[in-house]
Amino acid sequence: MRILGINAVFHDPAAALVVDGEPVAAAEEERFTRRKHGKPPVPFAAWEQPERSAAWCIAEAGLRPSDVDIVGFSYDPGLVQHELSGLDPEWEHLRTEFAGSAPRLLRSALPGLDPDGVRFVPHHVAHAASAGLAAPFGDCAVLTADGRGESTCGLLGQYRSGRLEVLAEQSLPGSLGLLYESLTAHLGFRRSSDEYDVMALAGYAKPTYLPDLTDLVRVGDDAQIRIDRLDWSRWAPPREPDGELLDEHAQLAASVQTRLEELLLELAGWLHRETGQPELAVAGGVALNCVANTRLAAEGPFDEVWVQPAAGDAGTALGAAMHLAAQAGERVRPMPAADLGRGFGEAELESALQAARLPYERPDDVATTAADSLARNEIVGWFQGRAEFGPRALGHRSLLAHPGHAENAERLNEVKGSERFRPVAPVVLAERAAEIFDRGPVPSPFMLFVHDVRSDWRQRIPAVVHVDGTARIQTVDRADEPLLARLLGEFAERTGLPTVINTSFNTAGRPMVDSPADALECFGSSPIDLLVLGPFVVRRAAIAW
Repeated sequence: MRILGINAVFHDPAAALVVDGEPVAAAEEERFTRRKHGKPPVPFAAWEQPERSAAWCIAEAGLRPSDVDIVGFSYDPGLVQHELSGLDPEWEHLRTEFAGSAPRLLRSALPGLDPDGVRFVPHHVAHAASAGLAAPFGDCAVLTADGRGESTCGLLGQYRSGRLEVLAEQSLPGSLGLLYESLTAHLGFRRSSDEYDVMALAGYAKPTYLPDLTDLVRVGDDAQIRIDRLDWSRWAPPREPDGELLDEHAQLAASVQTRLEELLLELAGWLHRETGQPELAVAGGVALNCVANTRLAAEGPFDEVWVQPAAGDAGTALGAAMHLAAQAGERVRPMPAADLGRGFGEAELESALQAARLPYERPDDVATTAADSLARNEIVGWFQGRAEFGPRALGHRSLLAHPGHAENAERLNEVKGSERFRPVAPVVLAERAAEIFDRGPVPSPFMLFVHDVRSDWRQRIPAVVHVDGTARIQTVDRADEPLLARLLGEFAERTGLPTVINTSFNTAGRPMVDSPADALECFGSSPIDLLVLGPFVVRRAAIAW
């Protein structure tokens, strides 16, 4: 069967296609519209159908809209409880009406699509499928947590023979995701966008207010989160965007971060007692908190923890399609890798360079050329293969830099418009990871865990070491990513360092680059020294500006 998955209701609209149980394409709409998180200025306009990404997914498989058998929509309007405390009834009615109109809207956007083929999949069932069915385990326990779905904000369950058994659902308003979002806004950052900054800020302080939060946010014996009324101003004053960050702000961030980790460990303990499963798959926006993931892996009861690389709402598009495939009795294959997005052939890449009228070269080995540039402490834009599905750059749409110069963290954050205290991440050869990094799980191909940097390496790679001595690493296997592995090997020969900085290829407020035109635009507007576009390179020094 050919099943199209759609996420459209909250944020991060996306589409995915599963054919005969195999994920073949997945992409966020922001990569096509260039609106980050699918959030235009008018709030409800964020409820947009992922028209372009859906059309691309279908075309990528060589299909037409009329060839799609089922469309899975990762939100079920029939499950909404408008009377729930904390929900705005007016907005909920609008959201529900929008979701109910999905068949008509999709048919308008994709002529030929059968509107009777639309199936509504509960939001957290879609999250669960994006984890449990995509993970390389087979049977496993599954945990989801985010801001909210229709009327729930999390799920605990297990997969057996491709079927989900729901053991507990987190009910609103006990949402860990909304709790963290609320703190993000109080600290002067953008909610549903800058939670990474709060996680980074937490590394600068001790969890001073943890005893208070332990009483106010807790897990019951029924695995339900209970949150008493919280007033963040009790501990730290509200901060305006770009306002001064006080010690109290960092202490509050550290306290909430630590409490989040403790609560997830409690939920994992309950789930393990109920299922006895050795492996755990995790999804939902909270699962993008790599510090919490690390504690789950290191201190939790499961032998192995796998996190969906598109753990946020975009991933529910894939989950909805996989869930419906499993329901139809198909054998659903695990997610092969994160590179499920658009790719471009050499002719398309060269055509884009010619259209831009830029001088370019085709060196014998772009890995060697990039390694030479990095060794000279230049910034490299790296554009290879199919784009990543999810928020992490994993060596397909990346900015690379030398980790041995401490100032490069701030240098890259200035390029990207990120907070100066936000750490940048290293990509490292898998066979060398254990000699440099400790504690976190290896391999770690999706950059979703943090690792302690061994003391004898901290002065050698200072740009990727956070203030707490950790780094969020991506490991590279030579068999899976031969070109990137070769670059790392060539860089190691020149510098003695088998790791480089890897951050997303984008600038402030813009989505990660996706097409050659996006990459050339970013290269032209930021201080990138070398652009590697497939087998071609463009040197900034060679351009007559």
